[in-house]
Amino acid sequence: QVQLVESGGGLVQAGSSLRLSCTVSRGTLSRYATAWFRQAPGKEREFVAAIAWDAIHTFYADSVKGRFTTSRDNAKNTVYLQMNSLTPEDTAVYYCAATVARAAWIGIHRDDYNYWGQGTQVTVSS
Repeated sequence: QVQLVESGGGLVQAGSSLRLSCTVSRGTLSRYATAWFRQAPGKEREFVAAIAWDAIHTFYADSVKGRFTTSRDNAKNTVYLQMNSLTPEDTAVYYCAATVARAAWIGIHRDDYNYWGQGTQVTVSS
């Protein structure tokens, strides 16, 4: 079992960049697939990006493809979400999620993951 802690959120202007981190405060990320989801006010939580525990296989939502990059450092028990060219539509609480999986497995649905962080707020002003 792991506990996830997100950090790196904040208030930025449109066109800016942010890097979110998701660190394991208890346990290890080895053999856990991870993903980022986000939830804007009044909207459902939606998939953003995922990376398999092999750190090779990734998948992105169409809305962030080409702007966001997820990566992980298993030795540091940390997953990252690099967000570039931010727009006000990216404003949301961003959540890190994890689940035990095979090396190349990726999930894009909320129900695919059973461990979640508390979330970090990202606000993009126009």
